[in-house]
Amino acid sequence: MTAERLVENLDEAEAAQELARLQSILATANVEYYQGDQPKLTDAEYDALKRRNAEIEERFPHLKLENSTSEQVGAAPADGFGKIQHAVRMLSLGNAFSDEDVVEFETSVRKFLGHVSGPLEFTAEPKIDGLSLSLRYEEGVLVQAATRGDGATGENVLANARTIANIPQAVEGAPDVLEVRGEVYMSHADFDHLNAAQTKAGAKTFSNPRNAAAGSLRQLDAAITKARPLKFFAYAWGELSDPLAETQWDAIERLASFGFDTNPLTKLCETPAEMISHYRKIEEQRATLGYDIDGVVYKVNDLALQGRLGFRSTTPRWAIAHKFPAELAWTRLEGIDIQVGRTGALSPVARLAPVTVGGVVVSNATLHNEDYIAGRGNKGEKIRAGKDIRVGDWVQVYRAGDVIPKVADVDISKRPDDAEVFAMPQVCPKCGSPAVREEGDAVRRCTGGLICPAQAIEKLKHFVSRAAFDIEGLGAKQIESFYEDPQLPIKEPADIFTLRTRDDSSLTKLANRDGWGATSVKKVFQAIDDKRKIELSRLIFALGIRHVGEVTAQDLARHFGSWEALSENATQARPAALAHRAADEAEALERELAARDGRRARVSEVRKTAITEQAVPFDAARAWSFLIDADGIGATVALSLSDALANRDESGAIARLVAQLDEIIPPKAQHSESPVAGKTVVFTGTLEKMTRAEAKARAEALGAKVSGSVSAKTDFLVAGPGAGSKAKKAADLGVETMDEDGWLSLIGDA
Repeated sequence: MTAERLVENLDEAEAAQELARLQSILATANVEYYQGDQPKLTDAEYDALKRRNAEIEERFPHLKLENSTSEQVGAAPADGFGKIQHAVRMLSLGNAFSDEDVVEFETSVRKFLGHVSGPLEFTAEPKIDGLSLSLRYEEGVLVQAATRGDGATGENVLANARTIANIPQAVEGAPDVLEVRGEVYMSHADFDHLNAAQTKAGAKTFSNPRNAAAGSLRQLDAAITKARPLKFFAYAWGELSDPLAETQWDAIERLASFGFDTNPLTKLCETPAEMISHYRKIEEQRATLGYDIDGVVYKVNDLALQGRLGFRSTTPRWAIAHKFPAELAWTRLEGIDIQVGRTGALSPVARLAPVTVGGVVVSNATLHNEDYIAGRGNKGEKIRAGKDIRVGDWVQVYRAGDVIPKVADVDISKRPDDAEVFAMPQVCPKCGSPAVREEGDAVRRCTGGLICPAQAIEKLKHFVSRAAFDIEGLGAKQIESFYEDPQLPIKEPADIFTLRTRDDSSLTKLANRDGWGATSVKKVFQAIDDKRKIELSRLIFALGIRHVGEVTAQDLARHFGSWEALSENATQARPAALAHRAADEAEALERELAARDGRRARVSEVRKTAITEQAVPFDAARAWSFLIDADGIGATVALSLSDALANRDESGAIARLVAQLDEIIPPKAQHSESPVAGKTVVFTGTLEKMTRAEAKARAEALGAKVSGSVSAKTDFLVAGPGAGSKAKKAADLGVETMDEDGWLSLIGDA
């Protein structure tokens, strides 16, 4: 188990790699949970993965993957069941993990709605840990039952649902079309009886009630489902021919009148304090309920307000799940190891006396960086009351905030007398190069570059990763093995593509080695050859250039269109890049001197511009301007590209790689029927028919980019009453300006 760094400590390239890793884990976990009913991750682990993924996407929105699991619900229906298209998508819920998150949820609802005053009612109900099920009634008769599936398409389990005793086969007084949604679950007592029967019959037992319920409902033989003690709680609805009520509370009451079981612990609350109080009450009763729950769900009670709030891509804005915390445990810190990442970042990892946390044995935990160990936050503030962490300490470990365990606290009273203050190494533990911490960087980095074996191996792992070249059969373990191989070493990406040729001339054939055979060797060679044609964006991302994540690579590919154009431009812009760096250094020095003298820094933009432009050839300045003009590309990325291509070793390795490729495929042109797709929109003034948040969400849903400032790149300015300087600037730049009605007419919402 390796430690993970805080999201705020990730640079762009590391964030992109982490998103790709999380994508792989979450996609697999979804299949295991929704299709196989045998999840390997605990709920806390899964929630933490999704939370980390969301935090990275929030910090680096341009890195968000097209197929991000944050845009997905569940998993595709499994083979063996008929498929059913949900008339209304079955979405998942956003999560809250603290009281502060609940307060923020209520605040965000009010902010989005804009004009809500006085109390705002919410329902609060236990979150059942089972399997989501949708039941469709037509003219009062049950005609369809489907699992959630991927949210859009579920599995047809009608025959199985009809065997569940408390699901009505017919209802009276309901709308002609009634789609009831809820959770199939198994009580603790029934679960124990089922496992006892399974053991007696010599059959496989279930690990927990949720898996037992899901596996029982998703049987191809309905007779097996009938023999299992399943139950159903109703808590929502999908398609309706007529509304059930005007509020969530009354709608649930009406479902109960139709004969559905609804949860008796549901309560109406008017404030976050009441919601949290009810959460505490349910948490206290959790062990005695007789069935599994993993939190409390809060929903805006007014259905009209739910309609206004609408949905994000996979979650409603009007509901959130307040999850119960994972377990904490205390153990001894036996050592602090230093790992070296692809960009040279030195990451401290706690080596712990093994301890069970949330059902998992933990022996390592992240310590983030040297400031965290010293008891300082990323802004210099005290954390853990300023207590530092030392080898020999008794530390508290938790798993609620991340899949990789973290050290939450330290018990100073148990600290050994000889415990020493931890000092971060000043040289790389892998190659001995100086390890420096640059101004503004939270981590210390090895300066060895490609001579550092740790960095070289991590770069190669990144190169073959799923979002990069994605070479089947050549993963992280194989890369580590080949890097140290004396006969067939892989020291740089080009070596991958010469592997077959080198193997042909080698006396010790790869097919004769442990772990390999003729078939596996043939497959890996073919997989390598298949990647001699590669998309430009994948190539750029695969190079592992610092700050160049997956989305940035796509932006660069669209902007330049070919590798030749990108490399030529970045190389030509080198003098301007160096001048830009010199200007930044001059500015930093001026600020530092001002701070020492106790005065406010007054950085002269004229002086900075003069430094930037001094001795910079016109062609270099033009190349630099074109480079930073690309969408999503700023000076930081441009400098990183320039540094990489100016480095003799790195540029040489890239050239050797490109020489091995048959074709670098340019990006496809993007098409959309939306009149604002790809356009940049700015909203200013007061919007009268929707809040600013609603307008932004609608524009982005139609493919537009919403900006906070007017520039030459702005396509539309939507100006309401009170528009000021932005309207004037738009007029000066010739940007098309329209009022709110004009905007709604343009997007078809008038």
